[in-house]
Amino acid sequence: MLSSYAAAAAGSSSRKPNRASTASAAAARPPAPSPSPAPAPPAAYPSAVSDSDPSSYSSSSADEADLTASDSATASVVSAYLSVAGEGADLSKVGIFLSSAARRRSPPCLICFDPIRPSDPVWSCSSSCFAILHLSCIQSWAHQSASGAAVPCPTWGCPKCRFAYTKSQTPTSYRCFCSKTEDPAPDPWILPHSCGDVCGRRLNANVDSGCEHTCLLLCHPGPCPPCPAVVPNAPCFCGAHREPRRCAHQRYSCVGKCNKRLSCGLHRCPVSCHDGPCPPCAVRGKHKCECGETMEEKLCSERVFQCKRDCGGMLDCGKHRCERGCHGGKCGECPLRGRRTCPCGKKDYPKLECNAEAATCGSTCEKVLGCGRHRCPERCHRGPCDETCRLVITKSCRCGGLKKQVPCYQELTCERKCQRLRNCGRHACKRRCCAGDCPPCSETCDRKLRCGNHKCLSPCHRGACSPCPLMKTISCACGKTCFEVPCGTEKNQKPPKCSKKCNIPRLCRHKLECRPHKCHYGACPPCKLTCGEELTCGHICKERCHGPISPPNPEFTLKPTKKKMEKHIECTPGTPCPPCKEVVLVPCLGQHLGQERAMPCSKWRPFPCQNLCGNPLLCGNHYCTKSCHVLEVPLNEPEGDPLPSFSKDNKLAEPCEQCNLPCQRAREPPCSHRCPLRCHLSDCPPCKVLVKKPCHCGAMVHAFECVYFNNLKAKEQLKVRSCGGPCHRKLPNCPHLCSEVCHPGTCPSVDQCMKKVNVRCACNTLKQEWICQDVLKEYRNSGRDPKEVSKSQFGAGLLACDDNCKKKLKAPDSELHLRKTQENKSPIVEVANIPKRRKRRDRGQEEVKVSKFQEVKTYVLRVLLMIFLSIIAAAGLYLLWKGIFRLSDLMNEMEEQKARQRHLRGSMS
Repeated sequence: MLSSYAAAAAGSSSRKPNRASTASAAAARPPAPSPSPAPAPPAAYPSAVSDSDPSSYSSSSADEADLTASDSATASVVSAYLSVAGEGADLSKVGIFLSSAARRRSPPCLICFDPIRPSDPVWSCSSSCFAILHLSCIQSWAHQSASGAAVPCPTWGCPKCRFAYTKSQTPTSYRCFCSKTEDPAPDPWILPHSCGDVCGRRLNANVDSGCEHTCLLLCHPGPCPPCPAVVPNAPCFCGAHREPRRCAHQRYSCVGKCNKRLSCGLHRCPVSCHDGPCPPCAVRGKHKCECGETMEEKLCSERVFQCKRDCGGMLDCGKHRCERGCHGGKCGECPLRGRRTCPCGKKDYPKLECNAEAATCGSTCEKVLGCGRHRCPERCHRGPCDETCRLVITKSCRCGGLKKQVPCYQELTCERKCQRLRNCGRHACKRRCCAGDCPPCSETCDRKLRCGNHKCLSPCHRGACSPCPLMKTISCACGKTCFEVPCGTEKNQKPPKCSKKCNIPRLCRHKLECRPHKCHYGACPPCKLTCGEELTCGHICKERCHGPISPPNPEFTLKPTKKKMEKHIECTPGTPCPPCKEVVLVPCLGQHLGQERAMPCSKWRPFPCQNLCGNPLLCGNHYCTKSCHVLEVPLNEPEGDPLPSFSKDNKLAEPCEQCNLPCQRAREPPCSHRCPLRCHLSDCPPCKVLVKKPCHCGAMVHAFECVYFNNLKAKEQLKVRSCGGPCHRKLPNCPHLCSEVCHPGTCPSVDQCMKKVNVRCACNTLKQEWICQDVLKEYRNSGRDPKEVSKSQFGAGLLACDDNCKKKLKAPDSELHLRKTQENKSPIVEVANIPKRRKRRDRGQEEVKVSKFQEVKTYVLRVLLMIFLSIIAAAGLYLLWKGIFRLSDLMNEMEEQKARQRHLRGSMS
């Protein structure tokens, strides 16, 4: 690389007519082989392009990111530096400035907005922006900026980057870019404003970088490239590794551990090799405080700390304790030892002990008060003096317009407003009682800038306003190719040419097939493909595409953009497709086979044929006998039929006749009832006729739906017919009822009745309880038929009379006869007075049990009643709660009104 530097220097010193090409060729020579492979040239970053860069007028598209590709000499210089120096934003900026200078672009001056011609004297900012401005403009700018400042060393700033320059750095002459030649002569063979010699500027101005090389390019605008010289033994940040590096990148990290001794002196740095000081030691451990009483776990860098306890140690005097906090070492001497005086300091007490209190001297204190002008008039006293000086003196206000006697501590101000102009020279101070040091103006300048689009937002100032710092972006219609220009210069610009595809989607059906075109302003070109749209009849349109057109882009305008109501541009609708000319076969209204006619698709007309309709009716059993007509719901409509005549929405649609015959189908399950519907295709509805079936004992009659009862099996039918209560049938051999639950068939207890029967002797003296079946057996054994025995005499005379009965037989027959008649008649009289229906009802209530259905019904009714009562109780509680809250709110409002009235009365009084 040093040889290429020498070649560049030799080429620049030859001073031949073709100086630019010679320097470019010298700089383009291949560099010396480097230890590391050269990285690929980086693309020019858009962020590196500033508003003062000449390259800001070129495209920023991704396809044109390499701005130096258009100039072979500039590309060779940049590629040579890139191959040896690696990536860097400064290098890409060098390429931008060189490319712009090679193209002879004329960037505008940021102060006057006039283009900078090659023959105009210019000044270039030496900071990071390298903006090029007219020399006269920057001189006027510096003079106005420095004269308006009210500081001992006035400064002025660059209009672009605001870098501060002193007043002595104001440019006085026109110099080249490297500042070696004054008033460089214009030469068509070299760059404008360049002297044509080697630049010679130091590549790295930082003293700590270690770079002492100078730039060997010819005098050029913009920053110098990174230093490509090779440092043979460049140490890393930690100094543990050395390797050959480029001078611009000689400070590097070896990626190993730093391993430097930390500030604690005990541990080493565990961080990877880094620049700058090492971080604090992060090793945790238990450390003692300075006094050694408390031990806490802390970082090694925080091992020296103080606890929150007071020292409390004894001082050297042995009478007082240390009042300091946690500290190391001894507590020190007693502060009360030494020279002791009275509180005012006028009388000495040389032999006074430290624990004894100094007495007051009795003279005047005379310590200086807080005002700094008067002394304390009180006697010698302990404690601080009164800070408020109450001595009455004559004071003047700050502006000097008022004099008055006031206490010394009180500040005197008048009400007069200051009429002096502030530093801006436009607004008055208007501060009350101003002492002449008027503050800077706090108003906003709000003057219109030279760009004509914005106003100055800086504080009100003297002289000209700063240039508008904003940039205007001029882009193509899609916005992917753009460049920036200073605000105010956009009126004379033209949009860049964009090689990207137009991003406006086509609204016709060929958006995926149509050939793409480039980005543009205005309307897109029309589509040239065949329409191919499917018509309502199902055929394809064969005309040229006539679909809707996308809304056009607004035309490019040179006027500055302002906030206006954007007009909504709707897309242009396409023209409808022409009538279909395809020949189709149109069927008749009834869709009968063999009755089709050939017609153009756009002129088809429905027609009736001479056949009958013949369409199956809704019942599915009969056919329509009307003449050919449009069907409402055709049954055999072919798939994809383009004719829309068969629809309920068709005005010509006519329903087929209705079948009025009754249904004649056999029901399933079979029953004796007929279907109530008319003739229909679907299954008959279930039979809902109620069928009355008595229970087995004849106590009640059940009503069942026919479909429900017929779907049950024989056993289930017998089960559901049972009433669930006791059987009400009378047994044939005894006067009792059947004791089983309602059941079909004969009663099982015909000869096995288990009821108890009172059995008596013939004279009715003896009485016993037998089971009914034993009574029946006794009757059969005695040769009597139980059926012939009356109910009242059932069981009488079966017991044999004993001795007691014989004694009673000796009594007169008349008494026995009278007793028998009384015993026999008394129950008959009681029974005779009771009606027969009531007797049967009472008998049924005594013998019939309550069914399970009635129990469930009673339980459900009780539960519903309880739920209803609980709902009523909950609603009552909720209404009571709401009423209490509403009453509380009403009382609060009344209290607020009373308080408001008391407040109004107090304010009025």
